[in-house]
Amino acid sequence: MADILPLFTNTKPPWTSIVEKGTGFVFQSAFCVDSFSGATLFTEFPYCNIKRLPTTYNVPHVECFMTISISVDRELCIQCYACISECPFDLINKDKETFPQLRKAAVKRCIRCGHCMAVCSTDALDISISPLVESASVDKALLPDVESVRHFLETRRSIRTYKKKRADHATLERILDVSRYAPSAHNKQPVHWIMVEDPDEVQCLSGLVVEFMAELKLFPGLIRAWANGVDKVLRGAPHLVIAHADVNYSEHPLEDCALATAYLDLAAHSHGLGSCWAGFLVQAAAKHQPLIDTLNLPENHQVFTALMLGYPKFRYHHVPQRDELKVTWR
Repeated sequence: MADILPLFTNTKPPWTSIVEKGTGFVFQSAFCVDSFSGATLFTEFPYCNIKRLPTTYNVPHVECFMTISISVDRELCIQCYACISECPFDLINKDKETFPQLRKAAVKRCIRCGHCMAVCSTDALDISISPLVESASVDKALLPDVESVRHFLETRRSIRTYKKKRADHATLERILDVSRYAPSAHNKQPVHWIMVEDPDEVQCLSGLVVEFMAELKLFPGLIRAWANGVDKVLRGAPHLVIAHADVNYSEHPLEDCALATAYLDLAAHSHGLGSCWAGFLVQAAAKHQPLIDTLNLPENHQVFTALMLGYPKFRYHHVPQRDELKVTWR
């Protein structure tokens, strides 16, 4: 077993258990990582009587002492070295007997992608940050064919008219969960979510956006519609999901939030839910103090994307045409 490499010799890491598999050996390093970001589902917050979302949500990233280790079953390992080839930062090399081992550089450079474990065709390699026993196997029978994927993507529409029917809590949790698998810069997974389940609270947020527009004299048609009882901002959607991130944590928080929201968007489509990106709210969330106060984001966090959600009122029967592909082949 390789030496443990602690960052702080006077601190006992919370993850200390090591499982040896078969006749394998465990190679271990330790490093600090940011805590996993999570999603909190809010069911209600009174319309104008409360200035902030619950303060219990206000949980920033916290650095913790984490131990990472790999174990290699030498009876199963065929020494194909796919794990070495696929590591994005070359953190696995060969030991004296040419079996994979974790380099000391993993202390600072591992991004917890789990690719070394996932690419192993014989299940010989295990890694503590994504244990093999807890990692789903790829089921080829569940993978759609090319035409199914194409049709699924082509039939996704931006929905602006919704039924009053609300999605159940479990469905919203499932589509949120899929977003965890979206790529992010250096696998930092910086995206935090606010899921507003109560249609009345969605309406509240829409009103704050209209207030912002009125102050700046923007989109007078939307303001008139609101005055006449028609919501052209969040379109009467029963649910709203907001993605935000710490601007100082990720190198590319906008891209990270956009990718996670796109995953969530497509997951919603797979559950029969319609969606539409809420650009007006994102704009107001950056400048309108009453809305900023209501959202009550953690320090240094910014809203980057938002998505209306609900069951479509109307069914689409055709795929509308789009412009020809604009591409330069080289």
